[in-house]
Amino acid sequence: MLVTFRTNAYANITMFGDVAVSLLKMMGHSGTVPSAIRADDVPQALERLKAAVARDKAAGGAPAQGVQDNDSEEPRVSLANRAFPLIELLEAAAKRKSDVMWDG
Repeated sequence: MLVTFRTNAYANITMFGDVAVSLLKMMGHSGTVPSAIRADDVPQALERLKAAVARDKAAGGAPAQGVQDNDSEEPRVSLANRAFPLIELLEAAAKRKSDVMWDG
């Protein structure tokens, strides 16, 4: 499954469902797809996600929860790298006071 995040303040972002759900839960959301965050709640969700990324970096930067490394030769993608596009989308949405929606 793919999940696409949308807001009027930024380009759409699509990511794998397991990664998207993990990031949503880090933002304090249930992880339900489809769903949305109201503009008033975007700054808090953004701060929660940034805090989770900071904790992950401090702990050594393991792969995002729910993401399995099936091929030991492939490099692992850090949580910071996976979250970066969504953080930018949330920052733009917070700045323009725009809702954020996502669907599968």
